[in-house]
Amino acid sequence: MVRFSKGFKGWTIILLLMVVVITGCSASSESKVEQDPASGAGASGESTSETTEKEAETRVVQDEFGDVTIPVHPQRIAGIYVEDYLKALDITPVVQWYNPMWGVQEYLDLDVPRFDLTGSIEALLQYDPDLIIVDGVDAATYEMYSKVAPTYRLPEEILQDSNQILTTIADVVGKPEKGAEVVAEFEGKIADAKSKLQEAIGNETVAVVRLNVTEKTLALFGVKNRLAGFIYSDVGLTPHPLAANMKEYQELLSEEAIPELDADHIIVFPSNGNWSSKENEAAIKVLDGKLWQSLPAVKNKHVYMMERSHWQSGAVIANSMKIDDLLQKMVP
Repeated sequence: MVRFSKGFKGWTIILLLMVVVITGCSASSESKVEQDPASGAGASGESTSETTEKEAETRVVQDEFGDVTIPVHPQRIAGIYVEDYLKALDITPVVQWYNPMWGVQEYLDLDVPRFDLTGSIEALLQYDPDLIIVDGVDAATYEMYSKVAPTYRLPEEILQDSNQILTTIADVVGKPEKGAEVVAEFEGKIADAKSKLQEAIGNETVAVVRLNVTEKTLALFGVKNRLAGFIYSDVGLTPHPLAANMKEYQELLSEEAIPELDADHIIVFPSNGNWSSKENEAAIKVLDGKLWQSLPAVKNKHVYMMERSHWQSGAVIANSMKIDDLLQKMVP
């Protein structure tokens, strides 16, 4: 029988252990190399598990109805009424809201599924949002959205200020720096437009009117209206007295009131579709009436037929497009 000395036997065990360790390290390295390309962690050194943990982080913020726990790094955001702000922050929402009566905000040019506001909120489940941001919904509706995903309802006190809405949403989605950048750029554009418009039309009065195509009526927007008030409060245009003194957001113009709308400039857009939509032909004839045709702005060719989509939004991209419209129509 061959016998090994104690020394030889000890060295053999040590060598075997070294082989096991080296083999294990090699296997671990190969495994990591195989996983990194798929996880995107090769260059950054961040593993799949680390990325998952990062996405799973949460924080508590306060919205209109109290404290809500939201993801620190939301990946799939649904913005009900606020897709404009998300796009301004370079975020593509998982859905775009629409109403069969009002249509969709075409100006955003979003290539995402549509979410019907008149249908079931549970339909959002199929798009697996990890955060929902809503504007102006009541407590009951808020609770229904909250059952789908963590939901942040914008505070009521900021809803008249597009810049505050933008910076708030930027903070909620974890992009405060981008929000500040967009606000600064937007404020610069406002200042430039305000100067040019003041030089072009001075204190001449302006009115904003919507043609309600279904009812064939005209609605005048007041200075408090979120869709139009921006051109007065921020851009500095002078509202016609009917708009300036209006307590409501908008009021229907009776036939008797039309002659009182003697503004120097009138902006008008349809409530749905566009000026060439066949279904709007009957409603557009309202503007052929004698009372409308007798208005000073009509006679002086200072009526501006705007497109509906962005004029029926009070968000930052829409307001930027309104500025472009005003400069194009009013500045020589």
